[in-house]
Amino acid sequence: MSVNISDIDYREVIEYSLDPLIIHTDYKILYINQAAEKFFRANKEEVIGASPLDIFKETSKDAIRKRIQSAYGRPADIIQETIYRMDGSSVDVELYCHPVLVGNKKAIQTYVRDITERKEAEQKQKELMIQINELSATVVPILSGIAVLPLVGSINEERAMQILEIVPEKVQSQNVDCLIIDFSGIFTLNNMVADYLFKINSVLSLLGVRSIITGLRPELAILATNLGINLSSIPTMSTVKDAVSYLGVQLK
Repeated sequence: MSVNISDIDYREVIEYSLDPLIIHTDYKILYINQAAEKFFRANKEEVIGASPLDIFKETSKDAIRKRIQSAYGRPADIIQETIYRMDGSSVDVELYCHPVLVGNKKAIQTYVRDITERKEAEQKQKELMIQINELSATVVPILSGIAVLPLVGSINEERAMQILEIVPEKVQSQNVDCLIIDFSGIFTLNNMVADYLFKINSVLSLLGVRSIITGLRPELAILATNLGINLSSIPTMSTVKDAVSYLGVQLK
């Protein structure tokens, strides 16, 4: 059974939409649906006739004004903004708008989607990644003045940058004279990440800390050579135990 689009009651469609919807023209709100009433914590009578610009921060209003003008001709891109409810509370939202006809007059229909929970989840994920990255830069003391930096798992550019930033601070705070950088837990590296990791040796040298590299597989050594990194000046050993022996310490 085919349905003629003219048989669909458009007002009912938008009135019962779960997304808050606003229809406005000439910077005056003509209509909001039930979801928008609930979202803005206001009755329709309080909102209709107001300017849609009133819900935005002053710093955003010029950009929103231009966006509204362009939307009379074509749908606007989805953007993220902070807007204000009628009770003064702010909320992070996604906005999407497109032109509609109200009678014979062009208007704009704007969809408002609350992204507060998503933003909070993204922030928690970001904080978790920071904690994970900091743990991945753990300097493990094994003897007086000697410590190991075990590089484990997949390391991306962000994690490599954080290791390069955190490790020198930890080495100084722990009075480390020699740091064994163990690559045995890493299987793949791209050029940029490898460059960051091998720079640790240069930074430590400036701090007067010796470096020894262990667990470096042939393919990683080739990658370092291709990057122009001279490993001949850095002692390299097969294992951490070999590095400790090289330092004159005999482990039982």
